[in-house]
Amino acid sequence: MVDDLRDANDHEKAVRTIDNIRVLGLSEDDAAFYNGYTAEMRKQVIRKVDVRLVPMLAGLYLISHLDRANIGNAKIEGLAEDLNLVGNQWNIVLSLFFIPYVLLEIPSNILLKKFKRPSVYLGSLVTIWGVIMTMHGVVKNFGELLAVRILLGVFEAGFYPGAVYLCTFWYMPKDLASRIAWFYCTSALSGAFSGLLAAGIAQMDGVGGLEGWRWIFLLEGIVTVILGVGSFFLLIDSPALSGRWLSPDEIRFLELQHFIKQGGRFSEEKDEEFSWHDLKMVVTNWRLYMQAYILMCISACSYGTKFTLPSIVRGMGFKNTEAQLLTVPAYVAGALSAIFFARLSDRYYWRFPFVAMPLALIAVGYSIIMSFKGDLTGSHIGPGYFAIVLTTMGIYPVQPSGSSWAANNLAPSNRRAIGVAFNICVGNIGGVVGSYMYLDRENPTYWTGYGLSLAFGATGLITACLLELSYKWSNTRKATISEEEVRAKYTDAELMKMGDRSPLFKYTL
Repeated sequence: MVDDLRDANDHEKAVRTIDNIRVLGLSEDDAAFYNGYTAEMRKQVIRKVDVRLVPMLAGLYLISHLDRANIGNAKIEGLAEDLNLVGNQWNIVLSLFFIPYVLLEIPSNILLKKFKRPSVYLGSLVTIWGVIMTMHGVVKNFGELLAVRILLGVFEAGFYPGAVYLCTFWYMPKDLASRIAWFYCTSALSGAFSGLLAAGIAQMDGVGGLEGWRWIFLLEGIVTVILGVGSFFLLIDSPALSGRWLSPDEIRFLELQHFIKQGGRFSEEKDEEFSWHDLKMVVTNWRLYMQAYILMCISACSYGTKFTLPSIVRGMGFKNTEAQLLTVPAYVAGALSAIFFARLSDRYYWRFPFVAMPLALIAVGYSIIMSFKGDLTGSHIGPGYFAIVLTTMGIYPVQPSGSSWAANNLAPSNRRAIGVAFNICVGNIGGVVGSYMYLDRENPTYWTGYGLSLAFGATGLITACLLELSYKWSNTRKATISEEEVRAKYTDAELMKMGDRSPLFKYTL
């Protein structure tokens, strides 16, 4: 608890003094064991966790974004024409996916905490949405397409907040952003793979009497089901259930690390309980709304790009297959950028610069496009494509650092689970906005889409700066109060209940 309410930078300090051992509720033996666990031993056990957790989450997150982005690839292969979509029906199909997606993220994370094995819950979600994805391949009209998109949103809603929460269970705050980035970067790579796969699968047009775009949904849905079933066996749950690949000492260390990070005995007593007080503390946390607005800006830009980039590139004068393939470099650049910024964020344990700099890239990229008045043909193809790449390099790093920034500033455990989901779900409202930003009637200049993307990049940057200033101001104000004064006024249980509002809690910048 000392750690949760003071400084997440150095959790090891929490067990070095007699007072802290008492407050946390550790035995002398546990404290001696934890303090005696060397840096090399800690690195070794974290590497073992990395190998088993990050690649699996990366694969699942990749397939989740393939399954929501492939509709953009299917569109230029004839989906809209074959289903006779007219007016804004296309935008409605895109946007209604996000209604259940946004509404169910917080309930899903609350439900996840009830499962002893998160792999069972997350694996079930993946398997079911894989089945729904295959249903996309047999729809015959607008109504059926709308229904399966809504169902897809229902079952995809819980995966990303659940994955982030699972990472907070295994990793210390200073290691979090780079781990999230490794699986989040697959969100960018999904755009690249989506273009490559669509270019290849679309050649199956006519096989079995089905259009090429139907095969895109059918084959990717089958792969999703296979990965979902694999999750039951391959996705790790908790140290206590990992005796097959962790030694008893490694399990003990990881459990002590989690116990200390979550605040010791006071948080453990209520860890499994849903608390209306925790929910109230989350929804009345005004800084969390600023965090969520930044993610909303990114979500709008990300989904607007993902749903429309094949059409944008085709509008430059390229044919369907060329347009699919030319989306790949932009997404690869976005993935590499996400990992680069996240590693720097964890190395310096400073979130703000690695949220602000990518937002600046978004603003610059869309400023270039707007200077061309949205005309990316002729002599503008080269610089226009460069500007698009610049925007993807700005879009994808923000979510890992931004999610880590929010998670690092939420305590205790229950509040972190709810707050992470709340932050992501409010941010995903941007997906609804992104679905309507790029209008077919404005093709190929897309004034509304480019203009709103520029506005989101700029206002997101301003919000990040204000948020950083507010955290600095609060830390400075709290530093004027001594720990002795605080402990004379509040009990340990009261301090834990206050969470980030405790005078002993130091915000991560």
